[in-house]
Amino acid sequence: MIDTPSQDQADHPLRVRDFYLGRQPVLDRQQALFGYELLFRSAPVGQADIGQTTAAGAAAPGLNATAAVIAHAAQLGLARAIGDATCFLNVDADVLGSDIYAFLPRERTVLELAPSVMPDDAVLARIAELAGHGFQFALDGIGSGSAGDTARLQKLLPLARFVKLDLRNTAQPALAALVARLHGMHKTVVADKVETRDEYQACLALGIDYFQGYYFARPSVLGGRKLSPSQAAVLELMKLVTSDVDNADIERAVKRDVTVAMNLLRLVNTPAVGARQRIDSVSQALLVLGRRQLQRWLQIMLYAEPGTRGHNQTPLLMLATTRGRLMELLAQRLRPGQRYLSEIAFTVGIMSLMDVLFGIPMADIVEQIPVGDDIVNALLRRTGFFGELLKLAECIEAPDSQDDVLPSLRGLAISGDDMVELEMAAFQWSDSVVRYAI
Repeated sequence: MIDTPSQDQADHPLRVRDFYLGRQPVLDRQQALFGYELLFRSAPVGQADIGQTTAAGAAAPGLNATAAVIAHAAQLGLARAIGDATCFLNVDADVLGSDIYAFLPRERTVLELAPSVMPDDAVLARIAELAGHGFQFALDGIGSGSAGDTARLQKLLPLARFVKLDLRNTAQPALAALVARLHGMHKTVVADKVETRDEYQACLALGIDYFQGYYFARPSVLGGRKLSPSQAAVLELMKLVTSDVDNADIERAVKRDVTVAMNLLRLVNTPAVGARQRIDSVSQALLVLGRRQLQRWLQIMLYAEPGTRGHNQTPLLMLATTRGRLMELLAQRLRPGQRYLSEIAFTVGIMSLMDVLFGIPMADIVEQIPVGDDIVNALLRRTGFFGELLKLAECIEAPDSQDDVLPSLRGLAISGDDMVELEMAAFQWSDSVVRYAI
């Protein structure tokens, strides 16, 4: 059976103040979201902490940290971090044998076996036990070609549904043969560390099933790209909302584009808005929400083009709304009672990916969309209060840029467990928005 937390453990609060949560999307071949790998970061090292055991057999800090943070995140509601997506968790033999699994959504959890996991009898028995409860497994660290690696794979590969291939450690000529071999064994192949669109296209051509990395969020200036009619209409509305025109003029402008009006009303009726009553008209939206909140939903609509589900706007929408909401929550925590600052923080987060969305330099975007100098400085130079929040949000997202996160948290007087709580709230809010926006 799966262990449940002991009373002894329950009597001791989890000590997770030096940890925070990283979340990296796993996308399918149409660039729609399939899952997230959750990475639990700690102070001693920049990479996700996977525990080891000391010579005396005692659990080393890494194991305590990993198990404690996963349990803490699960108690906060791990489903808030993944929504309906599949959850990938990196585990070693010690974490595999721990009691964290009572907290996890087993039907949507893939346990990624670290390269250090050796298939001894105890490990194989534990994998069989967890598989019987509905957990699935992914195998990592393939490709060394050593005799020991081959023997390890012969025992573990039959137990894994997913195989993750690190593009940084797998030569391109060998990749094609490896993918073909794995598909022949009916394995689902995930390309890890996909950082450019060229890498994504190359992996797509090889028939790889899923892709992990932030290649979709890398700025790429594309000559000749034009705004869609609805995006152009939304940008014009944003200019009106931030100007001195009457509400009646804004309402008339919205009504001129039926698609924009319908999408706006759908968005402002999401649970994420928190309106106490259903909003049935543009004039009511203006009255209930006010211009600042209306501007927020127009910004989101730029990423939520009708009919683009499963395409580039979908992961960008998820990332932009998560980033914007996290920055807003951080600003609320750091500057309580100054609501306008949290609203600006949200705008900076949302706008920070518009160069990717439109394929034009950020300097051009801030010329076309009227914003204040503090927003311009944050977007172009990462300076000022909002620039610091943006840098922190970007570091948390990037798996290889972790060294500055904990010092930044300490500098902002935000503890790691507070950060996890804010991240969870941002993930849940973003998931709610995306459900209605696409």
